[in-house]
Amino acid sequence: MSASHADAVTFSDLSRNPRAVAERAARLGRVRVTHRDAPDFYLTAADREDQRNQTLATASRLFLALIKHDPTARTLVIAMPEVFPWVRHLSSDELRAFTLELVEALSDAAELDVDSTAQGVIASWRATARIKADPARYAEARKATSGDFGQVQVSA
Repeated sequence: MSASHADAVTFSDLSRNPRAVAERAARLGRVRVTHRDAPDFYLTAADREDQRNQTLATASRLFLALIKHDPTARTLVIAMPEVFPWVRHLSSDELRAFTLELVEALSDAAELDVDSTAQGVIASWRATARIKADPARYAEARKATSGDFGQVQVSA
């Protein structure tokens, strides 16, 4: 089997020798299946994936319980700069809003299998911090606008 990483196989390898790839996935926990013309994917044992899902659900429930018992999310807010150093550019209110929004997105990932939301929350708040970190860009962003700027271009 050819592979660029120790834990990767090609889609062709999987097609030619599925048993060997499955055994490798069982032994390693998971293998990345690379595909020249499509996104890569992972082959993993169902019980391992179930354990990962249960771990995420437990962590998100713990965070939600912390917020429920401390509406200001003080403990989580204190920890955020260690995880996301760029939050130093956010105001206290923005930091609390980011924390709550992230915990809710993690809950959605755990309970509803909506995985992309948490990364979107992080990217959005990081973009806010990036603009606020540059005084000139922040001043420009705060200027009033008028008129129609046309159709918004969305990139994936």
